[in-house]
Amino acid sequence: MIDDIAEKVYSGKRIDLDEARRLFAHPNLAELGMLANWVRERRHPESIVTYNVGRNINYTNVCWVKCDFCAFYRKPGSDEGYVLPNEQIFAKIDEMVSVGGNEPKSCEILMQGGLNPKLRLEYYEELFSVIRDRYPQVHQHCLSATEIIYIAHLSKLPLTETLRRLRDAGLDSIPGAGAEILVDEVRNVIGKGKDRTRQWLDVHRIAHELGVRTTATMMYGHVETINHRLEHLQHLRDLQDQTGGFTAFITWNFQPDHTDLGDDSMLWDGVKATGFDHLRTVAVSRLFLDNFDHFQASWVTQGPKIAQVSLRYGIDDFGSTMLEENVVSAAGTSHMDHMTLSEMERLIVDAGFAPQRRDTRYQHVPEVVDYPLMEAALP
Repeated sequence: MIDDIAEKVYSGKRIDLDEARRLFAHPNLAELGMLANWVRERRHPESIVTYNVGRNINYTNVCWVKCDFCAFYRKPGSDEGYVLPNEQIFAKIDEMVSVGGNEPKSCEILMQGGLNPKLRLEYYEELFSVIRDRYPQVHQHCLSATEIIYIAHLSKLPLTETLRRLRDAGLDSIPGAGAEILVDEVRNVIGKGKDRTRQWLDVHRIAHELGVRTTATMMYGHVETINHRLEHLQHLRDLQDQTGGFTAFITWNFQPDHTDLGDDSMLWDGVKATGFDHLRTVAVSRLFLDNFDHFQASWVTQGPKIAQVSLRYGIDDFGSTMLEENVVSAAGTSHMDHMTLSEMERLIVDAGFAPQRRDTRYQHVPEVVDYPLMEAALP
């Protein structure tokens, strides 16, 4: 049923939207996985899976947008709203560095929050510059397109100037958060006050032009259709063709607990995406996004077992050790416990690969932890 598509893939030809739609409908998931794994092995012939040492730091939970899929935000003025003091942020970084070592830019902080109307551009410039000077071993993978658009709005500055100042202050790269589904029809339902598709893409395009690499993401399994997912992937592939600035793609499914969308039976059918849906989405993404080098597992939302299986469905990276995560955890995800650095390496070895630590730019980093079972366990 997909022999013609497989022939195109094997010959290095690009598949189109109609062919990707057929792959989503193909009933044999194993065949789809084999094809995606072939592409992964062609691009990464070495039998390794990378990971990085990192920590999420949510510097504020105050946000006025009130996205229906988010359980983390608190409205401005809420007694539960916060902005972390700098010293508390530094203490979190100290803890991460104690695990990750002192190689320059070898540890990652993924620092994001909400659209807090009290935080102007100068706040971020000061914070990033202090972290840059105090922690040379830390790569600042921070903010989101949505936050940057709001910072520019508050500061009455163009996006290019805002991004340039953030970069000069110490921002190293930008996560792909806030993409959800890059179709305005969907965004109007799940996040009415957020940036439009074109705005999200513009932030990443400008960042790439300024030499700031970014990642791309997709959150599926809510109100979108397969056609919406494919339109999203098409936007990403087109921008990557233009700039080459995306380092990786990460996808995960909607986590409904404690969210307005999860409680709204008129909008969401109440059925979470299955593991099969995740593996199918990962595989089709690897096949369609033929200009992306790296695809990252989402063990935080899918759990370590599905993450292991996804390594045979196009995934080549296990993501971050993530010493802390608060956003999807607020929506009921419970896979954060017991994921130490040694456990992540054990999972990779158990799946038949050699673990390789990397930095945010996917450059290999010398190991800091001895893992004596690795050699014996490898095939």
